[in-house]
Amino acid sequence: MRLAVFTNQFPTRVGTFFARDMTALHEAGVEVDVFPIYDCDPNLWQYVPEIPCKTGVFRDRVHHLRFGHSLMLCRPWPLGRFAGFLRRATAIGCSALPFGLLPTAKSVYTLPKAWCWAREWSGVYDHVLAYWGNYSATCARVFHGLLDAPIPFSMFLHAGTDLYRTQVYLRQKLLYADNVFVVCEFNREFIRQKYPRTFPRIAEKIHVHHLGLNMEDLPFRRDGRHANRILGVGRLEWRKGYDYLLQATCELLKRGVHVEVELIGEGEAKESLATLAEKLGIADRVIFSGWLPFEKVQDAVGAATLLVHPSPVIGDAVPTVIKEAQALGTPVIASHVAGIPELLDHGRSGMLVPPKDVGAISDAIENLLSDGELRQRYALAAREYAEKTYNMWRNGARLANLMRDTVRQR
Repeated sequence: MRLAVFTNQFPTRVGTFFARDMTALHEAGVEVDVFPIYDCDPNLWQYVPEIPCKTGVFRDRVHHLRFGHSLMLCRPWPLGRFAGFLRRATAIGCSALPFGLLPTAKSVYTLPKAWCWAREWSGVYDHVLAYWGNYSATCARVFHGLLDAPIPFSMFLHAGTDLYRTQVYLRQKLLYADNVFVVCEFNREFIRQKYPRTFPRIAEKIHVHHLGLNMEDLPFRRDGRHANRILGVGRLEWRKGYDYLLQATCELLKRGVHVEVELIGEGEAKESLATLAEKLGIADRVIFSGWLPFEKVQDAVGAATLLVHPSPVIGDAVPTVIKEAQALGTPVIASHVAGIPELLDHGRSGMLVPPKDVGAISDAIENLLSDGELRQRYALAAREYAEKTYNMWRNGARLANLMRDTVRQR
């Protein structure tokens, strides 16, 4: 099977799960071509894991197209398809307008790229996969509608980026797709509640796909850890809830609990978090490490005492760093939101706390720091759960077989 995969950006700082999925599909015998809708930044290849996605061979299968170049290449091809293209473009624009100018502009941005890619690659693929349900799926939908053969169309729905907010043209894409892959059961329920009339028509084609890990690259680590280092990994933005972690750190220091925090990532909230640390009087206990390459992030997770992911709201569905921490043997404390309870086996392989509850976060950290045996029990249970649930090769083979067996439905 030859597969056209549409994604938002690749390479990217936070695309490890995408790289793993593409590698697993390749290993399962799928020929993968990747169409990122945003331009390539070559400096970002350093953040892609050391798997086939980082090799020169794979880079040849990633097809970037600058927006200006796509406009230059756009011309009626053939005229009979151009009318249908304009109808879909109008429908997409009308769907985007209620969300504002930026979503409308992003939607329009994908259209000439879809047209040019379809003109160049028509008749090549057996299946089209939109890896995100937002603008890359819009591009993939237009691309698919211009192809010569009625091949299957599938799409992923992940998290806040493409499901929980700004659902431009999403209902139409749900109905159009032959498969809808979600990364947790929470997302299936979210779709059911968001689209109650549509859900009965699409329920049978919604499948849970667990984004996988290469367990051999994530060895379980019992020893050599810091005694009291709390780690947070991810973009520094309010949806991550790191302000609650800093407040919990202040509370722990008042209790006499010796603790330090390392935050890996960059983002618009970095300055406000640094200011908060100063205001709380804990600036000397907080390390801002910025973005790090994948291997260094793994080293930091493997050396930390605990990983804390205090999301205050629904944002990330299944944070990859939680899975990686589970595999590496780093106990996890995380908010009871979205798909995180599923990641932690509903509290059996990590501690769940209510969102925005500084006291609960403080108590959980203090309990785990003071009880090495409890940390070890969580670590062992998490590794076992990760091996059973997140094996990328097994999950990738299942995904490949499902797409191979799919027949295009109108």
